[in-house]
Amino acid sequence: MKTMLALILLTAPAWAETPMTAAEFEARVVGRTMTYADSGKVWGREQYLAGRRVIWAFEGQECKHGYWWEETGGAICFAYDDGGAPDCWLLYDRGDSIAAQALDDPDGTPLSVVEESAEPLICPGPQVGV
Repeated sequence: MKTMLALILLTAPAWAETPMTAAEFEARVVGRTMTYADSGKVWGREQYLAGRRVIWAFEGQECKHGYWWEETGGAICFAYDDGGAPDCWLLYDRGDSIAAQALDDPDGTPLSVVEESAEPLICPGPQVGV
């Protein structure tokens, strides 16, 4: 029995931990800009504003304004002004980082915060040329 329990604990996903609540997430991120990476490669950046407002930009792309909310079950969902479907995540406090597991890809590699800053997100405009 002890061997079976040890095997279960060793093979349990890292996501067996408790996701952050909306209040915990809000306290951790408001006034910050987080850089998210997938397996060490920068994926995008998000600035967290008061009132659960956000500004998001995929790496090398224009910014999108949006907002977030907590769903039943602890997921944090984000909707942006481009009209796309909301993105929902389980977010985990890892001490010096935050891990984000997409609800629509529970077996995928989680994103992780690789940099935090109090600086605002830089949002260049669309390309202008002749």
